[in-house]
Amino acid sequence: MPDDAAMHRVQDQSSLRAILGEPAPGLREKEMPVLDAHCRRFIALAPMLFIGSTGPDGKGDVTPRGDPPGFVTVLDDRTLLIPERQGNKRADTMTNVLHNANVGMIFLIPGVDETLRVNGRASIVDDPVLLAPMAVNGKVPKLAIRIDIADVFIHCGKALKRARLWEPASRIDRKSFPSMAQLAHDQRRRDTPVEELEAFFDDFYKNTLY
Repeated sequence: MPDDAAMHRVQDQSSLRAILGEPAPGLREKEMPVLDAHCRRFIALAPMLFIGSTGPDGKGDVTPRGDPPGFVTVLDDRTLLIPERQGNKRADTMTNVLHNANVGMIFLIPGVDETLRVNGRASIVDDPVLLAPMAVNGKVPKLAIRIDIADVFIHCGKALKRARLWEPASRIDRKSFPSMAQLAHDQRRRDTPVEELEAFFDDFYKNTLY
């Protein structure tokens, strides 16, 4: 690997554009300030999203959110609500948005190569009236992340097509990568038998999703 100090870096917009060129006409204008019917439909079908945020130290973070399709509430054409389900209480995203409200999200629908990108400003809400309809298995989330949309657009499917993400042949043999229990043992809990950790995670995934 080359020495980091010797590695050539592109450091300004003009250099970047000299290499990449300019986007095709119209691509810079594809962002919309509000959700249209297609974006609403995408959100209604999406069981998964990734949300990126930035901490007070400037450190970036991306976390997944998943639930039954349509778990994100569309309050109106400019506002979304994402339930905060039971988790490990790190609250990385919520901690970040308390310091920097700017977030970016990508929604995915299994079988669809295109994705939906949403950028906006986030805040944390605990309004019982808003949270009650987001209950799953009778359990109402204690908090939700509100997104005030700045722009939204459908992203082309090249990345997912290159990855062949939804093709059955792309699935790996699950045994070819360690289980969560094995990872926990190797990375931070070497004194705990793997079998004990396997039992813990089996119960954790089965009984603490909601």
